[in-house]
Amino acid sequence: MSKRVSVFLVAFGVWSWWIWPTFLANIWKDDRSWDDGPTGFFLVHLVLVVVSLVLGTIMGVLGVRGLLALRRARLVTANGEGSDRDLAGTNANPG
Repeated sequence: MSKRVSVFLVAFGVWSWWIWPTFLANIWKDDRSWDDGPTGFFLVHLVLVVVSLVLGTIMGVLGVRGLLALRRARLVTANGEGSDRDLAGTNANPG
């Protein structure tokens, strides 16, 4: 995964955790959300928020893992271990 894609995924995860809780707080205050308990309006938006936070978390974690993998690859190359080794440390060219 490229650095650009990794940074985008991390930014998407951060954005998700910034915007969706705020959205839920606004929905919580809306008069349409409560009528002797939560209404369908509230429950639909709650599901939307939960799914968005889960997906944002997954994307953010993938982005962080991508950045860490790129950093490890750069350190391996900088230490002179050669570019024919993958990140798991196995030899890509055993011959």
